Amino acid sequence: MKKLFVLLLAALMTLPALGCGNKNTVTINVLNWGDYIAPELLDQFREETGIEVKYTTMTSNEEMLVKLASADNIYDVCFPSDYLIEKLASDDLLYSINKSNIPNLSNIDSRFLNLSFDPDNTYSVPYMWGTVGIIYNKTMVSDPVDSWNILWDEKYAGQILMYDSMRDTIGITLKKLGYDINTRNEADILAAQEALIEQKPLVRAYLTDDIKMELINGSAALGVVYSGDAVYCISENPDLAFSVPKEGSNVWFDNIIIPKTSKHTAEAEQFINFLCDAKVAAQNSEYIGFSTPNAATLKLMDPSYAADPTYNPPQDVLDRCQIFQDLGDFVKAFSDAWTKVKAA
Repeated sequence: MKKLFVLLLAALMTLPALGCGNKNTVTINVLNWGDYIAPELLDQFREETGIEVKYTTMTSNEEMLVKLASADNIYDVCFPSDYLIEKLASDDLLYSINKSNIPNLSNIDSRFLNLSFDPDNTYSVPYMWGTVGIIYNKTMVSDPVDSWNILWDEKYAGQILMYDSMRDTIGITLKKLGYDINTRNEADILAAQEALIEQKPLVRAYLTDDIKMELINGSAALGVVYSGDAVYCISENPDLAFSVPKEGSNVWFDNIIIPKTSKHTAEAEQFINFLCDAKVAAQNSEYIGFSTPNAATLKLMDPSYAADPTYNPPQDVLDRCQIFQDLGDFVKAFSDAWTKVKAA
């Protein structure tokens, strides 16, 4: 009887473990830029929904395109930029979002809906936006920072950081030369290529996220950054300032999409709706430093954000900026030029 009691007790002790198992837990695979979500929000989402998040980062839209176009694509939620969304939609790689599952979409400022890369927001929900410009150390730069030309000034040789991104770096060079940022003219691309090769001896390095710490630490005088990164850098080092040059620049929009291959679209939509919650979006934007398209969020944040021209650029700055477009097959001309610049 004693042996039977022990066996029965052991059997009963296994029942709660079986009952509380996580066999039915759904895990969504998320692909995002580095430092582009407040980490605690992933825990908060899991606690509120029971949905696990496996989080992976990438460094460029081109890297994201390769991953999403792959036959073994595993991702459920991704954060591409405007022109890549246009490309992904054209290639039939995106899931049509069920907006009824994203009631918090009503929080988004109408200025950031129905933009050229996704006219009806069929495939994407706004996440962050901003500009590309020059961040500079006021104690190290004595000249006005109002033109891209300063990045070609020999006075600052070895103190210039360029962004390691084909579209961004060729784009600002096209603007410097007075050309369309979305040009499909090979002569324009050749001119930008030659200008970047000419500049290269002055450049300390081509970097991405590392640009922030280099500028914060005073290791460089000038760098090309996204406005949101500039907000963070300036908060860490008040000697820094940000400028969108007079020739114009790129105004960019990062949106959230669900790949057509996702096996967890309902859970992916839950995650998107969570990120569009006003309080969640406020916490996220304050952590990242990037501008939120969430009108309800901006009302919750300190008024200094709305008043900051880096975080919330005035209309005259936006009027001289362009949205990147999908270049189609002409992207090869950009790619070939970029390869030659990097190899020079």
